[in-house]
Amino acid sequence: MSYEITKAVKDEDVKFKSPDPAFYNALGYDGMQELMYKFYDRIYDSDIAHFFPQDHEEFEEVKKKNTKFFIQICGGPSIYDEEMKGKDLDQYMIDIHKDFSIYLKSRDEWLGTFRTVLEELEIEQKIKDDFWDYLDKFSKLTVNKWPKESAYIN
Repeated sequence: MSYEITKAVKDEDVKFKSPDPAFYNALGYDGMQELMYKFYDRIYDSDIAHFFPQDHEEFEEVKKKNTKFFIQICGGPSIYDEEMKGKDLDQYMIDIHKDFSIYLKSRDEWLGTFRTVLEELEIEQKIKDDFWDYLDKFSKLTVNKWPKESAYIN
């Protein structure tokens, strides 16, 4: 798969499903943690690093918390729920992004960084494709700053 970043459209009704648990099963807890830490270490050096704490210790806490989210959403143990006390995971992740101005370019940078770590991952392509589908669709829901339309276009 080319890991295409599909276009996000304002007010689009995005349908997505959680990743197939096969992704977690292929990596296990330690493999998921390694994947997510690689991803966040690259994010820390990316064009969207400003969305994350610049203090190293604070960033490590965000990395751990977000890794728990991905472990759980991919079918691993309910370690994120323990911290979130029953909140809807998907809605919570959408809501916390409202504190930031997330543009289409920010989404592209986030997905591009994920694409890089997924391409390095040596598991069955079908499983990676399913995970990518989740990332691509779900990330559309985090975009909250859209380009202004021209007043001169009908």
